Amino acid sequence: MASTAQLIICEHCDCVYQQVVLGKHQKSLCVRCAGVLERYNGLTVEQRLALTITAAMLWLFANFYPIMTISLQGLKNSATLWDSVLALSQGPITFIAMVAAIAIIIAPAFQLMLLIWVLAFALSRRRAPAFKPCMRWLETLRPWSMLEVCLLGAMVAVFKLAGMLAVLPGIGLFALAALSLLLIRIAGRDIRELWALP
Repeated sequence: MASTAQLIICEHCDCVYQQVVLGKHQKSLCVRCAGVLERYNGLTVEQRLALTITAAMLWLFANFYPIMTISLQGLKNSATLWDSVLALSQGPITFIAMVAAIAIIIAPAFQLMLLIWVLAFALSRRRAPAFKPCMRWLETLRPWSMLEVCLLGAMVAVFKLAGMLAVLPGIGLFALAALSLLLIRIAGRDIRELWALP
């Protein structure tokens, strides 16, 4: 029976290709639908694990430090991501609070935990226990993690409120920005390379 280890399938049209080694800044495209099959990833397992642990630290900063501090006539108020979810849950749109909690807090946390679990075992060139469910969950969680949407909303709020109040961006906002960039880099489609581990 022929080996399928070096085959790659287009996720858009299911066309099958032989996997090729990509150079820096290269990507392979599907001939049939022009979908991206894979991109060059210059990160080693060690680098990806280090970035994932860094992202986990940033997640803590983004969730427990204020996103912004607002002051008016001597009164100050600051808000974290948790505060925004709690504020949404107080009104008639509790369902939106649950979706926001999943998208900006829970999904990224699970992504990071799963990545650390899988990559810690990948360091010794072996698959983690429950590797297949972990990889499937990572793929499932990717569209649910919407930190960049939250970041955009927070930045719009900072600029809008700056005209009326004294607004100071907090540590949480900078951590959220760095975390968004890191998650795009480490939890993107290129985690599929881990399936090649023995």
